[in-house]
Amino acid sequence: MPSPLANVTVLDLTQFEAGTSCTQMLAWLGANVIKIEHPKGGDPGRGLGADPNGPDAWYFIILNANKRSVTLNLRDPHGKELFARMVPKADVVVENLGPGSLERLGITWEWLSGLNPAIIFARVKGFGTYGPWSGFPSFDMIAQATGGSMSVTGEADREPLRPGSTIGDTGTGIHAAIGIAAAYIQRLRTGKGQPVEVAMQDAVANFVRVPMTSMYSSGRAVQRRGSAGNRPPNGVYRCKGDGINDYVYIGILGDGQYARLWKTLGRPELAGDPEYQTPRGRAKHAEEIQQLVSGWAAQRTKFEAMEEMGCAGVPASAVYGGEDVFEDQHLRERGSVVDLEHPARGRFSMIGNPLKLADNDTPLRTAPLLGQHNGEVYAELLGMTPAELDRLAAEGVL
Repeated sequence: MPSPLANVTVLDLTQFEAGTSCTQMLAWLGANVIKIEHPKGGDPGRGLGADPNGPDAWYFIILNANKRSVTLNLRDPHGKELFARMVPKADVVVENLGPGSLERLGITWEWLSGLNPAIIFARVKGFGTYGPWSGFPSFDMIAQATGGSMSVTGEADREPLRPGSTIGDTGTGIHAAIGIAAAYIQRLRTGKGQPVEVAMQDAVANFVRVPMTSMYSSGRAVQRRGSAGNRPPNGVYRCKGDGINDYVYIGILGDGQYARLWKTLGRPELAGDPEYQTPRGRAKHAEEIQQLVSGWAAQRTKFEAMEEMGCAGVPASAVYGGEDVFEDQHLRERGSVVDLEHPARGRFSMIGNPLKLADNDTPLRTAPLLGQHNGEVYAELLGMTPAELDRLAAEGVL
């Protein structure tokens, strides 16, 4: 079986994370993603945290797997002309450049659809292309603040905290990939392309919709609670070991899970005690419950605690650090952590495709070097010869 998006060609004008996450997801599903980069430096993400051990930052490498890279100076008239010749060969154009960047180059929906009425033009923007704030720049932390995620993260009575995960960037990119897939399915019926737009603020607000439901009943702002839930013993507990992540998180929903918890803690008699059978009763004994769970967790490693709780049917997890994620045999068996070979940095581990489609056998490939595929892509799409490419490179077009 061919990969799900095997016949889809994507012209990738993205940079940093929000847009690159979108196109990487499409590439993981088999799309022919052609990353178009400026000849001098390429995607700015290539230099974000780069070190002397290789030409590109790890940041770039983990966000651009399965893509091909070509160089093209879109500010040069000859470069824009080449891009115009590529558009009719493509199905999708994706960009997440700063507000107004493509418009200043004359690359608009009207221009693209005039070249290819079936093109899908996907745009990832901090605040979208319309609305009062559409001209404002944005990165992940700005989106997390304006989308509401920061307001619900942190300890009670302390300042809001930015979450460690980059849902403003990668989360928006995945939203955009879904929008592109929907537009492509619609195009199969109508033959027409369309613009697709996802604002980072909009995507983060979507991620926060469940925490925000408390406002419907309370009528006031969502309260920060740190790692603790609103039902004891939900929260984080210290386990054996002195590492910064030697904790287990326990999160319970439903009275039946509490009965299994009491048994796991060695207190099965609590399952028959009316005081421990209702949320109100358990709230009265919150301090006692916390001490009981704390004492139990302190005698076990985080993985022992997770194993024991999980086998008993109690939702719990070791708090994974980065090293735990990359070494986890469960993630590796599922292909969610993979080992790849980079041409300059050698063998390394990275997070793989989280989508598991039975008929998707797209092999994972490492991120490309800048302009690595100039020869094959320009020959494949435009029939250009090595001599032509050399001339254009000398002129600063490629």
